[in-house]
Amino acid sequence: MSNWEFHNKLVSEKICNAAEKWGFFQIINHDISLKVKDATYRFFKQPTEEKNKHSKENSSTNNVRYGTSFTPKAEKALEWKDYLNLFYVSDEEVAVLWPCALRDEVLEFMRNSEIVMKKLLEALMKGLNVKEIDESVLMGSKRINVNYYPKCPNPELNVGVGRHSDVSTLTILLQDNIGGLYVKKLGSDMWVHVPSIHGALVINIGDALQIMSNGRYKSIEHRIMANDNNNWTIERSVGEWGGANLQTSPLLGLWKATVDFAKIN
Repeated sequence: MSNWEFHNKLVSEKICNAAEKWGFFQIINHDISLKVKDATYRFFKQPTEEKNKHSKENSSTNNVRYGTSFTPKAEKALEWKDYLNLFYVSDEEVAVLWPCALRDEVLEFMRNSEIVMKKLLEALMKGLNVKEIDESVLMGSKRINVNYYPKCPNPELNVGVGRHSDVSTLTILLQDNIGGLYVKKLGSDMWVHVPSIHGALVINIGDALQIMSNGRYKSIEHRIMANDNNNWTIERSVGEWGGANLQTSPLLGLWKATVDFAKIN
């Protein structure tokens, strides 16, 4: 990625190919600082009362939300995680409302990852022969989810995050060295483990981009499995357009009556 311009054509082709066949791929040499990893540990190691200042009951805004998830999901499993959801509105709100334990590092990660996301989206749009598009259509809202998966005594009975696809345009996922991400192989019931590569970022296509590409790029179900170690993930997503009420359509020139673009997985 750091030599993006020099290898532009080859890299772009690989990106589009992975988006079509898997909906997931990993990138290295992206020049994004990973200091956010230490900040993540720092936040979740805080006393419960400090973290609870940002819980639903105590937070002064819906844009910052800490919680623990033990909710029945698919396959009669329980999610096993603590989480911090951060929705970006402005730097002024970040300075006042985001937890100081990770505020600066998460904001830096968000800004730097946005540069990478724009390059990725540029390559994906060229793969569709879309030469011009309003950037706001692709980027949309900006959200970061910081997830912590405590050591699980019975990992076979739980999942870290249940099976789902993302409603976003793109998601960047930073895993720790333990991993736990599984992706459902397109056209089968097989779940494929995504290995943790030191310093790599996992990229996945979201529902919005599958719709806009008229089904060419795939938004694939994925999940995080619980394990007997403490581990974490950081998700950076853009282009979330209303979840289940997603209202968008294929980009101009990509409409084909043979594709039911309203059906996502």
